[in-house]
Amino acid sequence: MHSVLDPSRIAEDDDLRSRHIRELVQEAVPIEISSSRTDIPKVIVQFWHDLDEIPEDVQECLDSWEPLKKQGFKRVLFDDAGARRFISKRLGGSYVAAFDLCHHPAMRCDYLRLCYIVTYGGFYVDADEVYQGTDCNHFFCDSRLKIQPLCYDTATGMMIKPDVFVRKRGHSPDWIFYVNNNPLIAPANHPVIRLALNRATRILLNCVEKRPEIQSTTGPGNLTASLVRHSIASKLTGRTRDFLILSNWEAMSISRWPLSYRNDERNWRLWNSSGAT
Repeated sequence: MHSVLDPSRIAEDDDLRSRHIRELVQEAVPIEISSSRTDIPKVIVQFWHDLDEIPEDVQECLDSWEPLKKQGFKRVLFDDAGARRFISKRLGGSYVAAFDLCHHPAMRCDYLRLCYIVTYGGFYVDADEVYQGTDCNHFFCDSRLKIQPLCYDTATGMMIKPDVFVRKRGHSPDWIFYVNNNPLIAPANHPVIRLALNRATRILLNCVEKRPEIQSTTGPGNLTASLVRHSIASKLTGRTRDFLILSNWEAMSISRWPLSYRNDERNWRLWNSSGAT
């Protein structure tokens, strides 16, 4: 029988998982700024499935991060082929097999970011994000995982603004609280990223369906379940929290909308709803 505080049970239950994320996001404890030694490399990692055919508007988003090179950052851009080579060289056969089962570019992007951050650490950010020019060195002053919270209203089908669900601590029974897998800022082998990679790999390799659902298998749902499992286990054993919920990511970067690729099946939401196999 599962205990009330069984991390795995809570992490895999939709309602309990959302409730725990809400508690993490809305807790009244001030967010402290740590000044401990950091192991997060200043490497910006991004992905577009075909580097020979990057849409012009996506390239503009990617180029917005170029100024950070003057602040000592390195940039790494993967495509499908490069991601597969990286995973084969650094992680091996079962991870390559799982990557090959990712049936959409967005899913391969999800999986690659976990593989890279587990291996080397760094700063993953989506290709549709536009850097706003603000300083980001505070993300690298300690070795905590930094992640962005999200909140979705099932009644309206719309996202709730962070001002409402974070700073004003709003709530509705129709809201789902979770975390995004963009950005990911973490040192190598962070336990949450390791859990997320292992969970995604297990689901992909064991899935009997042709199309495992993207969001819950490799995307934000996967990361959220892994964070909740880690958070509860850490609390039960008295470990210091090693992750930080970012309350104002939009001051650093904004996802550009619309972009040309969002109108076709390169957009995983449209592809997912089309019934493609």
